[in-house]
Amino acid sequence: MFPDRVLSGMRPTGALHLGHHHGALKNWVRLQNEVECLFFVADWHALTTSYDEVSRIEKNTWDMVIDWLAAGVDPAQATLFIQSRVPEHAELTLLLGMITPLGWLERVPTYKDQIEKLSQKDLGMYGFLGYPLMQAADILIYRANRVPVGEDQVSHLELTREIARRFNHIYGREPGFEEKAEAAIRRMGTKKGRLYEEFRTRYLQEGDEAALESARALLAEMQNISLGDRERLFGYLEGKGKVILPEPQPLLTECARLPGLDGTKMSKSLGNTIALRETPDNISKKIRAMPTDPARIRRTDPGEPDRCPVWQFHQLYSDDNTRQWAQQGCRNASIGCLDCKQPVIDGIVAEQAPMLERAQPYLDDPALVRNIVEDGCERAHRLACETMRDVRDAMGLGYS
Repeated sequence: MFPDRVLSGMRPTGALHLGHHHGALKNWVRLQNEVECLFFVADWHALTTSYDEVSRIEKNTWDMVIDWLAAGVDPAQATLFIQSRVPEHAELTLLLGMITPLGWLERVPTYKDQIEKLSQKDLGMYGFLGYPLMQAADILIYRANRVPVGEDQVSHLELTREIARRFNHIYGREPGFEEKAEAAIRRMGTKKGRLYEEFRTRYLQEGDEAALESARALLAEMQNISLGDRERLFGYLEGKGKVILPEPQPLLTECARLPGLDGTKMSKSLGNTIALRETPDNISKKIRAMPTDPARIRRTDPGEPDRCPVWQFHQLYSDDNTRQWAQQGCRNASIGCLDCKQPVIDGIVAEQAPMLERAQPYLDDPALVRNIVEDGCERAHRLACETMRDVRDAMGLGYS
């Protein structure tokens, strides 16, 4: 069994905003305390749609990593690295491309959506079509078994699972697989080997899921067999081949919905964001300029919080008493919109104060950021090399 490992990444679009913070970074900070995590800058992915706009990739990369650190991502607990600094990503993408049907890529939901949305740009490129394949390689190269996604992204991860499944089906049946699996059972010892075979028989003949789980638990605790034998026995257990690339599972996360300053989705392209490291003055100016319930034309007009974008900020930044005050004051017109906005301003400023403090050393000395990323790239490279050794061997490329 492969160790629990989480992988997630972001394209380097520059300084991040509150939407990124509530949608992803808060979750990253929580996960790094629970499981091994790898977080990467997807700079090659940036080229799939912005292949002719490369001048800001480097600056955007460093700005984004500083935002991660400011938000509380800890390089002592998580591995931070840049995709293009680990060339094994490209090699695995190439090799997986040899077995991935073209139709699988063309049916990815976002493929046609993005072509329509970015109709002003020529996206008839191999790199854009292969974007989901590279995403799969990003995950599989580290044998990550958990990937944080929202419910709307689960279908994207299924392609990665299908590719891993196909790879294992084609290449997991190594010559003499059954004989090697039987030999591995003998190395488990007489008692545990017999128990494994009993569980396997119950699962294959009767579909007993409890027996399957018991056999998996038995393998997970075995210390006297090699990793290769363990992988064979996991595959043999279900009548499959050796598991070379594990199928990653979605780690469903609740993404807090945060609108932009105009009430639509927060997006830099729409110019409606609050950056992760805004000055208190800028935060105040932006929130005070936000539109509110259009029914409140005058100060004395009652309003409805559910129609007001500011109310969604209250749900994230205010306590119960303040939210109740805001709702009642809006509906009976006892408070004005600027009054209602002040607790939101105070909440965002308070949240960002430690972020500004954490970011300052990296702004003062950029070498600190580069050293963190360099260390992360070295660790990521070691893990990627382990996977590629097994992939090359399975595909007949492990020349010695």
